[in-house]
Amino acid sequence: MNDGELAAAREILAEVRQRIFGAASGDSRLAFALRRYVYKNLSYDERGTPAERTKLKLAKLMEQDGKCAYLDCPVSDRKITKEDEPELDRFDPVEGYTSENTRLVHHSCHRRSQLERGFA
Repeated sequence: MNDGELAAAREILAEVRQRIFGAASGDSRLAFALRRYVYKNLSYDERGTPAERTKLKLAKLMEQDGKCAYLDCPVSDRKITKEDEPELDRFDPVEGYTSENTRLVHHSCHRRSQLERGFA
């Protein structure tokens, strides 16, 4: 973000905090609950719900014949199992978790991919 966009984001954040503080009327538990609710739903806007991601993960597992999609996977002939912690890897994070924008990979392959792309 450029300086103007960052300033706008900070204004939005300050406004949200003020509105939560006002709605909570000094009740710290309510303020906590309101922050949690806003955080969770903003996260869903970016990532989709856990149920949506699980459904996509299962579809990818079938589409990829249960194998890791990472090109340099050291165990690409081995099927992904629950112990391997299969994860959805987005090609473009902005595009979200869609069938066209994701691949299913082993956790360790995902970490390597993130390091190679400079995200981790």
